[in-house]
Amino acid sequence: MTHPTSTGTDWGKAHFEAIYNCPDPRRYFGGLQPLEYQIPHHGQAVFRALADALQRRRGDRPPLRVVDLCCSYGVNAALLNHRLTLDDLYDRYTGGGPGAPAGDALAREDRAFYAGLRRPDAALVTGIDAAEHAVGYAVAAGLLDRGFAANLEADAPSPQLCRALDGTDLITVTGGVGYITARTFARLFDCVTAPPWVAAFVLRTVSYRPVSALLARAGLVTERVTTRTFRQRRFADGAEQRAAFEALAARGLTTGGKEADGFYHAELYVSRPAADVAALPLAELLPVF
Repeated sequence: MTHPTSTGTDWGKAHFEAIYNCPDPRRYFGGLQPLEYQIPHHGQAVFRALADALQRRRGDRPPLRVVDLCCSYGVNAALLNHRLTLDDLYDRYTGGGPGAPAGDALAREDRAFYAGLRRPDAALVTGIDAAEHAVGYAVAAGLLDRGFAANLEADAPSPQLCRALDGTDLITVTGGVGYITARTFARLFDCVTAPPWVAAFVLRTVSYRPVSALLARAGLVTERVTTRTFRQRRFADGAEQRAAFEALAARGLTTGGKEADGFYHAELYVSRPAADVAALPLAELLPVF
């Protein structure tokens, strides 16, 4: 399947409404595979490293509690909690033929599939996304322990969501910043009694300063991985690439060695309380990066 016709965001980035809110993730993976969408692969290594560090700090406390923003079909939860790779997910969801199961049947099959691959140290994952069908699939497939179809840019969190957020250890996001802003983070942090760690992959076309300023007010220090950037996906077309280059130029950034290769590039930001930053420097927390 080729990528669908898309419309643009305010900064020119394409989005794919036709694949983000389906009964199951087959169109999503089929649409993004030709664009070599790969940011969840990078997120897998980072989020596992952060989860391991948090678990060491917690000792024998109950399972880690993770909130994945813009969770879509539970891809980050699948990669965090199960013995598989992003390529495994592409293989599973892009090879279907005429006899492939319908959405509900696939979710039931997937629930058994993921249960057999679940890691013993799996985190409890709450997913938040405006796409109600995608969230519903992720819950039905057992990828999300709790899922909320919510647009926190527009609406305050429900009492049920607020209760689910309290006690969060780690917030993750792989590319949603820009679609969501500091407003979403502010509403999340209104629901927690102690600030969690935050790990965000943010496209270089988007400034993270408003979010990091909000997190600073909540008591978190934000650090950026400076040793590399992370490919997100290929540009959907020339118009999207030109818009990205214009956005980067407006931010005073050059594309050589990065977006000039035909891919969006993201930066990784990690926010933690100052005491945690002092006790475990970022270079030791994420040594491979």
